[in-house]
Amino acid sequence: MSYPLIYCDQLTKSYPLNGVEVKALNGVDLSVAEGEMVAIMGASGSGKSTLMNIIGCMARSTSGRYLFAGEDVSRLSSDELAGLRNRRIGFVFQKYNLLPRMSIWENVMLPLIYGGEGGLPAREKVQGALEQVGIGSLANNQPNQMSGGQQQRAAIARALINDPQLIVADEPDPPFGWVPAPWTRSAAGK
Repeated sequence: MSYPLIYCDQLTKSYPLNGVEVKALNGVDLSVAEGEMVAIMGASGSGKSTLMNIIGCMARSTSGRYLFAGEDVSRLSSDELAGLRNRRIGFVFQKYNLLPRMSIWENVMLPLIYGGEGGLPAREKVQGALEQVGIGSLANNQPNQMSGGQQQRAAIARALINDPQLIVADEPDPPFGWVPAPWTRSAAGK
């Protein structure tokens, strides 16, 4: 049976704020097929980032159901969620979230290290990803030595390094659409 990549059924997310329960999400239904590209748009404070964090398995819903490729993520332990995020989901954060004391090469290598990959194949994979997004010559730079666009390209390389099923991008700028083949297939969720 073929499942949608993302399936949300009546998702809610509530936060306590000054003794009052604030609903960031209220009964969200969403289904996204593999290969489909979706933009979630809305006013500031409408729950876009909250939904993105749940879809990316970085937060849990208060109620409702979320299935990732047919798997009910609410039943996964924290460690299982971390493994799913590392192997199957790539993130391009709005502020890129590059670690400032690490080189760009080391930032892109992190998902591979977390996944237990290393050695020459991993090093070659990182260098290839950096070259693919046009910043191979900047691999030894730290984030503060790069322009915003170059940092975004590093974040894109990091998001794509494990060939994820899903890319989650928070307010992507135009360079995200620039990503050349073969990454284009991955960037669209395969």
